[in-house]
Parts: sequence; structure tokens; C-alpha cells
Amino acid sequence: MKTSKHLFERIITFENVLSSAYKAAKGKRENQSVLSYFSHLEENLWQIIEELKSKTWQPGLYTTFNIYKPKPRQISAAPFRDRVVHHALIALVGPILERSFIFDTYANRTAKGTHKAIERYQHYLTQYDYVLKCDIRKYFPSIDHEILKSLLRRKIACADTLWLIDTIIDNSNLQTEHFHYFPGDTLFTPQERRKGLPIGNLTSQFFANYYLSFLDHYVKEVLRCKGYVRYVDDYVLFSNSRSELWEWKTAIEKFLVKFRLILNTTRTELYPTTEGKRFLGQIVFQTYRRLPSENVRRAKKRIHCVMLDKPETMQKSLAGWVGHARQADTHNLLQSLGLAVRSNK
Repeated sequence: MKTSKHLFERIITFENVLSSAYKAAKGKRENQSVLSYFSHLEENLWQIIEELKSKTWQPGLYTTFNIYKPKPRQISAAPFRDRVVHHALIALVGPILERSFIFDTYANRTAKGTHKAIERYQHYLTQYDYVLKCDIRKYFPSIDHEILKSLLRRKIACADTLWLIDTIIDNSNLQTEHFHYFPGDTLFTPQERRKGLPIGNLTSQFFANYYLSFLDHYVKEVLRCKGYVRYVDDYVLFSNSRSELWEWKTAIEKFLVKFRLILNTTRTELYPTTEGKRFLGQIVFQTYRRLPSENVRRAKKRIHCVMLDKPETMQKSLAGWVGHARQADTHNLLQSLGLAVRSNK
């Protein structure tokens, strides 16, 4: 298997680190920590480069907070200077990992994303009779450090780059505590093995996508499933046979043991493709899509709060939600909310 060498000297060039600083600051230029960093930008970047060269760079402490929609998760924000390093690393390592991905995985990839994943899901609804929808239980908190490092070494042979990758992984903050025993474990194995990547890190997004790329290849090349879509740890398989889908589910459960992962059985569903089901924030049918009612309620509340503040900020505040909503059949809804409407297609 081909591995990449001599990456580190390209990671720590001033040009790459400078570009990474601007990427890390995108959308956050008014943040006080970003303003402070940019006030002495060149000096700060050279300091990072010297620390990386001498291998004295160490990540700072994370700031954590919890979100509860669409499901409870702990979000971790790294210090800005660490985010610069993350971008510098991924600028070189990301394209290498990208070559491992199948067409139908959609997270953190150029020209992909949630809307493309929903489009593909809807396309497959018209091609098959049944769909099996799954996700991984506590995915980010479950990613095993030792396994992840060994998988990354299949693609990367540059010792200095591996040092940086290992440093970032080893300094992951404590994630949601949960324990599960796998075949061969002793009583203490779940406590002894380091696991979990911080949701919020750019590196975590890429590493997590790569970690499950092996499932993608298993589904496509071993199970021979032609209709398949994955977005992070949410994935769906399509077939004209219910029994085949149940067989695939059992096979996947066994396969995931190698990666110390388990299916979230409470969120596993097998249903006819004629049913409209929630997928990546929209309720998707064969010929149309709509937004869940709670999503609309939150949007109305957001509009009300924004209007109490400054009406001119509405477009900026709601831009992300409106962009998502327009991918569904929401012409009348957006019009009723008093938002600018253009064609969904």
C-alpha cells in the first residue's frame, strides 16, 4: 500500500501556515482571540513553525460546551493557535485521506455535504424497495486511538507528520464516558484503551471520516451493496430484499467489532422506500422533502429573537437555516415566514 513521505517540511512552510491561519479565522475575524492573534500574526506564525520544527509544540486546553439538538453532544473548541496547526496539517494530509473515500461518502468533502447526501438518498429511494438506516453509538467518543493511529500509518510514512498526528490525538480531551466490552477484552480493557476525538476539531472530522472509510469499502466491495450513502456516522443501505438488508446489518455489526464500534440499535430502522423518513435534518420522500415541525418552530423563535434585536441582522442570522430549508420543498413555508424565496432547484 502506498504511503506518503516527506510531508512535514511542506506542512511547516510559512506559506502553508499563513494560509491556514486565514482558513482558521474564516467567519471568526471579530472574535477577540483571533483579533489578538492577528495583531502579531507573523511573529505568532514563526513561533508555531519553530515549535513544530523542534517538536516542542503542545496543544492547549479545550473549551467545551454541550448541544442537545439534533442529539446530545459535547462540542470542544481548541485555542485559535491550535486550529492554525490543524488546518496546516489537513492541508497536506487531507488530500491523501481523500483518495481512500468512495464516491458516496459526503461529510467534509469538496462538492459534497448534507444537501448532496440528501439528493443521493432521495435518488436511491426511487431505485429500491427498502432502506436500512443506521448510525454508530457514541461515534466520536468511541474512536479508538490505537486503531486510528495504525490506520493512518497505512497512508502516511513521514515520521515527523506522524508525531504531529499522534500529538493531536493523544491530547484529545475527555469525551462522554461509556464502556463496552469486545471479544478478548479483560475487565479493565475499556478503561485502559484511550478513545474519543473532540467534536469541533478539523482534524477530528477528517480522522473520523477516514476511520469509517473501511466500512464503506466493506459495504461496497464485500457485501456488494450498490445503493449506499454515508454522512459521518449516519449511513443507509438500499435493497429490494428485506432479508438481505437484515443479513447486511448482522455482517456490519460483526465488521465494526474490529474497530471497537457498535451500532446504535435504537436508531436502526428498516422501512419501505415509499415512507418519508428523517435523514440529515429533512423528512425525505421519493418525490419531495419537508422540514421537521420542531425545526420550523426553532426557526420561528429565531426570527422573533432577531427581530427584537436588529431587523437588518435577520438575513445574516438565518442564512444557514434558509440555505438548508431551500433544499426541501419549502416555498410556501419561507413565504409565510417573510423570508426571501427563490427556486429550490
